[in-house]
Amino acid sequence: MINLYSTHISSLSIHRVGNKSRNESLLLSSEPYKMDDEITPLLKEFFLKPFRDKEENYYHFEHESDLEFHELYRAASKIFSNPDTIHEQSKKITRHLFDQSNHPHIKSGEVYVAFLEGVQIDNVKMNAIGIFKSELKQDFLKFSEKEHQLEAYLQQGVNLNKLDKGCLIFEANKEEGYRILSIDSNRYDTKYWLESFLNVAASEDDNFYTKKYLKFCQDFAKDVVLPAEDKKEEVMFMNRAVNHFAKNDNFEETAFMNEVIDNPDLIPEFNNYKFEKAPKYSIEDLTTFPIANTAVTAARKKIKNVIQLDTNIQIKMDFINPESADKFVEKGWDEEKQMYYYLVYFNKEQKS
Repeated sequence: MINLYSTHISSLSIHRVGNKSRNESLLLSSEPYKMDDEITPLLKEFFLKPFRDKEENYYHFEHESDLEFHELYRAASKIFSNPDTIHEQSKKITRHLFDQSNHPHIKSGEVYVAFLEGVQIDNVKMNAIGIFKSELKQDFLKFSEKEHQLEAYLQQGVNLNKLDKGCLIFEANKEEGYRILSIDSNRYDTKYWLESFLNVAASEDDNFYTKKYLKFCQDFAKDVVLPAEDKKEEVMFMNRAVNHFAKNDNFEETAFMNEVIDNPDLIPEFNNYKFEKAPKYSIEDLTTFPIANTAVTAARKKIKNVIQLDTNIQIKMDFINPESADKFVEKGWDEEKQMYYYLVYFNKEQKS
């Protein structure tokens, strides 16, 4: 788990990169930015808040022949070896970004390269390099007073509540291409940032496997459990799956199947589905792995636990207490109305 609250920005360089295909210019600052007590806390929040709020999907640098030929890997290695070189390396990083800015949709903007101290990953302190880009500008009013008259002026600037693009390169796993987090608020040019500029691949770690296996379970529930049984059982299957992940530190597939799959007839269906679909989720030979709690929490938020009926009624199932649905919700068929029904038992209505 990442902790950025005690992180300190020890150095910051700011440049501007234009769109190369539109013949826009590149501006490289001659010196690092002189930070002060007023703006530095605001910039720290601007840079780091998106990473605190985001699921931790780690990447690493990759190169088809050797990492030593990777532009950003080389720059990061030089910075970590000698942090005093970060400003000169920030120019190379910004020029590399400029060279990738050759599509008409790519927006010009400011590039910030920061050396970060005191970053924590899994309670281990380390240094990191932050590369951030602000693209979208917003209008705002500035006021001045002249002889008892208030004047308003329209100006443009960066909204400090939203970072457009950014990455954190952690001083860890150098031989594998470092550990990297990335955010991109503008989905229309994701390939430009992740593939062309960063040139990274998803790291197959505990978080990766937990996320991929839960996504596989979600699709199995939709494609197999729902047609074979009903919407309630689809929801309950995912309910049991998520709870199994939440209460265990390590995943073991046989134990998972025995606990989560209520209907024995679905066990061979589960095995067949995994055999057919496993390459899509990168879980071909995956039967055991440590469970990442952050991935489980993120998956729980995304998985729908609502049965939506065509009579404009919703039934929300409780993911924390799944036994309630088994004990107190029944599904049946009404011959007179020729309609399905859900029968819900309760003692009293709860105050909302």
